[in-house]
Amino acid sequence: QVQLVESGGGLVQAGGSLRLSCVASGRTFSSYAMGWFRQAPGKEREFVAAINWTGGSTSYADSVKGRFTIARDNAKNMVYLQMNSLKPGDTAVYYCAAGWLFSTSAANFGFWGQGTQVTVSS
Repeated sequence: QVQLVESGGGLVQAGGSLRLSCVASGRTFSSYAMGWFRQAPGKEREFVAAINWTGGSTSYADSVKGRFTIARDNAKNMVYLQMNSLKPGDTAVYYCAAGWLFSTSAANFGFWGQGTQVTVSS
């Protein structure tokens, strides 16, 4: 079992940056692949970024590639999402997730945080 808590969301103008953080409980954090997903009002939850157990492999949605960076610190049980050049279309609730597989599918992540709101104004 792992519990996840996100932080770092907020209101930012288009072109600005935010860094989301997610802290995980438990001693087996390094056993999990980690991911970030987002859900905008009226839309389905979508994949944003994922990182494998060591941090050596990452994957990004095309819509955020080159603007967002996922990273993890296994010593601190933390995963981060650095978001640059934000657009109004990035507005959503962002969720941190943990799973046994390095995947872009939400179905492969069994543990989820409560989400943090990111709002990008034009």
